[in-house]
Amino acid sequence: MLKQRNLFMFVLLLLVAAPAFAQGGGTVPGATGWIVPVAAGFSMAFASGLCALSQGKATAAAAEAMARTPEARDAIQFVLILGLALIESLALYTLVIIFAKVV
Repeated sequence: MLKQRNLFMFVLLLLVAAPAFAQGGGTVPGATGWIVPVAAGFSMAFASGLCALSQGKATAAAAEAMARTPEARDAIQFVLILGLALIESLALYTLVIIFAKVV
């Protein structure tokens, strides 16, 4: 029952959000001049801060896991490096979006 309700809410959200994506292109009123670079800077700072927090938490958890079970070091290190690469991709995607919008 709960899964059906969640699926229904998700589909309803998509149907309600669809008209927002159907709007014509153009500039946002008041979003000219200095506001776009400032918003880009804030978004990059926000994304970088979240990446730093999550990378620190992941590294601390991996170090603790290696201390508890040293024989699983190779598996933990592989998962840590994969996770750190995926976390860092958030900042890189944000940077690419900023350059696409500002430049």
